[in-house]
Amino acid sequence: MDRAEGRVLRVEVAYSPRGRAVDLSEVVLAEGSTALQALRASGLLERHPEIDRTVLRVGVWGRLCPTDELLREGDRVEVYRPLTVDPKEARRLRYRRQRSRLNGTR
Repeated sequence: MDRAEGRVLRVEVAYSPRGRAVDLSEVVLAEGSTALQALRASGLLERHPEIDRTVLRVGVWGRLCPTDELLREGDRVEVYRPLTVDPKEARRLRYRRQRSRLNGTR
């Protein structure tokens, strides 16, 4: 897409399929494009068939938004995966492990 056709946006699309792994793509879109159009242009949905499109949760810079959200230059579209562990329970487990290490027990 060249500038003679109209203004363009450069945005990033990010997805973490598992802890410490990130699929990050930069895409160039026409001004007025949506989060869903950015996802499609990035090829992310094809690379990660495990993403359930019926309950797709996306955000821009950590703020949950609908897929028809209009994007701005420099936005980062993020695809959120479902939580596998309740955050409160994960904190409890970490605390127990730390406490047992400090006490010398495992």
